[in-house]
Amino acid sequence: MPMEDADNLRRILKYDRVAVVGASTSYEKAAHIVPAYLQRHGYELRPVNPNADEVFGEHASDSLTEVKKTVDIVEIFRPSEEVPEIVAQALARDDVKAVWMEPGIRNDRAVEAEAAGLDVVQDRCMKVEHGQLIRNPMD
Repeated sequence: MPMEDADNLRRILKYDRVAVVGASTSYEKAAHIVPAYLQRHGYELRPVNPNADEVFGEHASDSLTEVKKTVDIVEIFRPSEEVPEIVAQALARDDVKAVWMEPGIRNDRAVEAEAAGLDVVQDRCMKVEHGQLIRNPMD
């Protein structure tokens, strides 16, 4: 069952190394705005974008499989139908603790990640949840 309660979301948001699958170089897109916010709040980003060399000042990998650095959370900004392949790549790693799908992104095959012991969040914005559950109100 996907994570929905505040305590579990708060626990997941305390992980700090995020692979952003579908990271965008376009400043006006959510796939840029949300991760940029996370980076400003101390998260280490591992952008995944096969069409870019660098995003957020970090090397962009072509796929999650090619990310060399440690990953705690796989944040997905790709169409729902691509989720099963991304989840398969996450499960092939031994460092991923959670898969987070942004608003509008859901896929019932994410249950495979849950069955393997990963936390799964679907159809929720990391920026919004961080702002409500983690961020200091004086920020």
